[in-house]
Amino acid sequence: MSRQSFKVCFCFKRIFKIKGAEPPDDIKRLFEQYSENGTMTLEQLHTFLLNFQEEKATKEDAQAIFNSLKHLNIFQRKGLHLEAFFRYLFGDLNPPIPSKVHHDMKAPLAHYFLYTGHNSYLTGNQLSSYCSVDPIIKALRKGVRVIELDLWPNATKDNVDVCHGGTLTTPVELIKCLRAIKDHAFSASEFPVVITFEDHLTSNLQAKVAKMVTRIFGNMLFCPESGYLKEFPSPESLKKKIIISTKPPKEYLEMSMGEKENSMKKKDLAHKESRGKEKMDVNNVPDDQNEPDEEEYGQDEDVQNAVSEYKNLIAIHAGKLKGGIENWLRIDPDKVRRLSLSEEELEDAAKTHGTDIVKFTQRNLLRVYPKGLRVDSSNYNPLVGWMHGAQMVAFNMQGYGRHLWTMHGMFRANGGCGYVKKPDFLLNTDPNKEVFNPSAVLEVKKILKVKVYMGEGWHLDFHHTHFDQFSPPDFFVKVGIAGVPGDVVMKKTKKKEDDWTPVWDEVFIFPLSVPELALLRIEVHEYDVSEKDDFAGQTCLPVSELKPGIRAVPLFDRKGEKFNSVRLLMRFEFV
Repeated sequence: MSRQSFKVCFCFKRIFKIKGAEPPDDIKRLFEQYSENGTMTLEQLHTFLLNFQEEKATKEDAQAIFNSLKHLNIFQRKGLHLEAFFRYLFGDLNPPIPSKVHHDMKAPLAHYFLYTGHNSYLTGNQLSSYCSVDPIIKALRKGVRVIELDLWPNATKDNVDVCHGGTLTTPVELIKCLRAIKDHAFSASEFPVVITFEDHLTSNLQAKVAKMVTRIFGNMLFCPESGYLKEFPSPESLKKKIIISTKPPKEYLEMSMGEKENSMKKKDLAHKESRGKEKMDVNNVPDDQNEPDEEEYGQDEDVQNAVSEYKNLIAIHAGKLKGGIENWLRIDPDKVRRLSLSEEELEDAAKTHGTDIVKFTQRNLLRVYPKGLRVDSSNYNPLVGWMHGAQMVAFNMQGYGRHLWTMHGMFRANGGCGYVKKPDFLLNTDPNKEVFNPSAVLEVKKILKVKVYMGEGWHLDFHHTHFDQFSPPDFFVKVGIAGVPGDVVMKKTKKKEDDWTPVWDEVFIFPLSVPELALLRIEVHEYDVSEKDDFAGQTCLPVSELKPGIRAVPLFDRKGEKFNSVRLLMRFEFV
């Protein structure tokens, strides 16, 4: 055998030789502490759970763990050996956060963050991708609770399409979108779905939409008995309900002739610029400023009836009062509404009116949406909206990147039901207490201690040459915090060379001033000396939901889909 062929054979063996995962020293010590003669009985496992993992663990919980391990050869009737105990800790029965709804769901809707989509019908970029029901269905299956549809007259002006107006996006019929929402609205969560309409329709088409919505959703629709709501109902009271939110058509009728003509000219210009493929801010017209782009409304009886039918469907009224930010944030004690701001408008308003925004969101809904220059469907930092109490931080769910991972992480909270109760400090209305100031420098409230033990599963979920053609991968972990500016940080482990089951055994300390809004960011990469490091998994977890103890942390791909086998073993402590 030549030296060259021998070398190839040697590398081939290195690729496929997978070292078995051995329990870390901490786990060995814990097993010795809670076992006797190499065996952990049911009672001993229950004691371990109570003291180290679950304060409210029952014997039934311990029995469920026993039952889950019975199929393994390492399990014996008398109890768990070390290897079985290790497999429990590194398995599906030991997640890092609760899997069930556990927040109070009986408060008004304004007291929750809602999992919110932007241009929910787009399959890709904002200018030329297809419009389809597929991204709507995918979002609902992930637990998204707010779906945005842009309504436009179709080519023959006799029906309604959904598309991103003034762009080259290919439309989809509204009726298909509504049917998809009906069929999949509650596949992931029984809590209400809000449909936000960005409306560019004439009164006759609004009447058509009213009939379409009523026919398809029927008793699923939540329609207030009279006009504006004085306070929003609770998610609990709205289970399995569909809620429509848009600007009431009454405002369109009250526009002056000059306002309408100016609006028409602006839309014509935007449309021409888009068709010329110039870069334009196609999203940066707030949805509550869009106007119909057909003939002027008349005041005859048919128009009034059409407007009435459509208006009666609207449970959450959107609108931006005339004037500047002071008027936008004006609070009416007799009615609640939804205000929409672009990410840039929110950033500007936050500089001078941060506490006013928090006050507004204690009763009213604030929706934040991406600036128009994000034509690639990228996203912005959602924490800016959340720390000001914004309930509907709208994201391009078909997008990509770390901000989207943060959004996924926030809504893993509360059992993934799409509604997360806002922290009490954002809801405080006590006149004797100061309103939360998002720009204030705050003292450390809690310290999170994170230990990264090891990882496994890459050899099962990735091809053996995915990271390196001739040797096992060199993995390292990045661990950090997404949160208020003072809490944001990112750290990383050393790289573990040539190992499919890497062991790091490193500890990280994170002082947190607002732990209620903090999310633990975790990324695994494979070190590459000559090129960009390879992605090997990620997750984001709400710190407020983390279960202390040693936990198995599943990882996700770039798009947020869970890997079958890749996971980390970690320990969480609050000091």
